[in-house]
Amino acid sequence: MNKMMLALVAAVCLASGGAIADDDWKSHRGPDVPPVNNTLYQQECGSCHFAYQPGLLPTESWLKLMGSLSDHFSENAELDGATRQQLVSYLVANAAEHAGTRRSAKILRSLNKEMPVRITDVPYIRRQHDEIPSRLIRTNAALRSLSNCAACHTRAETGSYAERDILIPGLGRWED
Repeated sequence: MNKMMLALVAAVCLASGGAIADDDWKSHRGPDVPPVNNTLYQQECGSCHFAYQPGLLPTESWLKLMGSLSDHFSENAELDGATRQQLVSYLVANAAEHAGTRRSAKILRSLNKEMPVRITDVPYIRRQHDEIPSRLIRTNAALRSLSNCAACHTRAETGSYAERDILIPGLGRWED
């Protein structure tokens, strides 16, 4: 009986230790930010660049961004009024304040009074990338900018930005 109890305790310890050490344990809590689930947004915005999840910016940032589409990062991205309003409604309803994820909450806490329109200007996101030498980004033809999330974050489209899913083109897996 003693040996059986020891074996059971050892099995439980090994099983729980394995789960904690498993690099994939975070996948059980869901995505870092809710994935894009709006076809119109995916079509209109995702046709030119990565369709950033609304949970990566607060409402005020999305409103600023959508209010200046005639000069959208030096491009004219104007939309008809109805399309623009549908996209604004989607972005606001799913912005960081409403995303309900830990990552969106961290993004909000990092902002203070800043309301950036570039996701790469969010202090939390900048801190997450500060260990990557800028030369690795600027000189990498597959990247050129941190705004190209999906180039390194292999599951970015699903809302997962976990470190285990990072593969820098031409360099491989990234770890802190």
